[in-house]
Amino acid sequence: MPELEALTRDFAWPAVLLLAWTLGEAAHRYMGLPRISVYALVGFICADTQLGVLPPTSGEAVLLLANVAFGLILFEFAYRINLRWMRLNPWLLVMGLTEAALTFACVYVLALAFGQTTTHSLLLAALSMSTSPAAIVRVINETRASGQVTERTLHLAALNCVLAVFVFKVILGYVVYESSGSTLMAAYSSAVSLTASAGIGLLAGLAMPALLRLLQRTEQDASVVFALAVVLLVALTHAFKFSALIATLAFGLMARHRRVIIAPAQRNFGPLGSLLSLMLFVFIAASIDWRIALAGLGLGAALLLTRLLTRATVITAFSRISGVTWKKGALTAVAMTPLSAFVILLLEQTRQVGINLVDQLAPLAAAALMLEVLGPMLTQWALKTAGESPHNDEED
Repeated sequence: MPELEALTRDFAWPAVLLLAWTLGEAAHRYMGLPRISVYALVGFICADTQLGVLPPTSGEAVLLLANVAFGLILFEFAYRINLRWMRLNPWLLVMGLTEAALTFACVYVLALAFGQTTTHSLLLAALSMSTSPAAIVRVINETRASGQVTERTLHLAALNCVLAVFVFKVILGYVVYESSGSTLMAAYSSAVSLTASAGIGLLAGLAMPALLRLLQRTEQDASVVFALAVVLLVALTHAFKFSALIATLAFGLMARHRRVIIAPAQRNFGPLGSLLSLMLFVFIAASIDWRIALAGLGLGAALLLTRLLTRATVITAFSRISGVTWKKGALTAVAMTPLSAFVILLLEQTRQVGINLVDQLAPLAAAALMLEVLGPMLTQWALKTAGESPHNDEED
């Protein structure tokens, strides 16, 4: 019956989210697994292209909610970045730039060797530079990790994200120009999008702290106001086809350096942030079609191995000169393994300019699927091995 099917679809998302939360809590408590790995596994199994429990993830509403959830995590992620540390330790910046450039070059050559087109190879290489802030922040918050490996992971991931978005947008501009022949459209999807997104984020980072100080509510309402500002930023960038990723990153960085304090008790922006985060990781995995992932499995696995080995080699080589042991350098590289949430949402945003790269980059779908489950586990293992997450967080 069509009515019964429609009713079932209406209940699908709440039911799957409750199932994912329940299994995530059980796996975390009894097996020590990261909750988000279980969320992703449930989302993938229940996806429209797998068991068919969830409706298609291509709807505007669910994509906007996923971007809001990611925006909140990105803001919290950027808020923890201290740009002064990069100035005090320039080797950290050199290490990050070298690692990103070498990863780009190695993945590009690998993709060409597997028979990918030049454009697809460039896109794969650009996205392989990135590290998913969503997974890293959630694992750090869950384990309450702190220390040199944790801070380096955060700062290098931030640098990777900015570089990946910048290079990806430039290549996307070329793709738009090739498909449409319009220089104006190409510029809008690359240079204009990047500049406007960063500008909107920086402006919000100046305005919100000033508003809080004017109302003398910097301690009580900082998290609420910042969350509302993130929602507004995501909606605004979504409407104008800008980059919500760059806008929320810039917002978080500016807010941090305007000296507004967010209470530690409000990690993940409270219960609402946790709910949106749960939906995000279910959504990301549900966006991956197993048939597309299977088609790109060979190159996807090779891409992950190349990315990990390149990253580990560079970060370990620079570890002593940048102030840590080789072991901590290697563990930092492992902690930076997650990729999926950042890449999938960035690719989903290309639909706004009329290009569907999600289905075209099968190797990236395969890599995202593997790392959606394994990435958080590797991050958790690296932080625990480094001795920076002493809590078993049973009280969470």
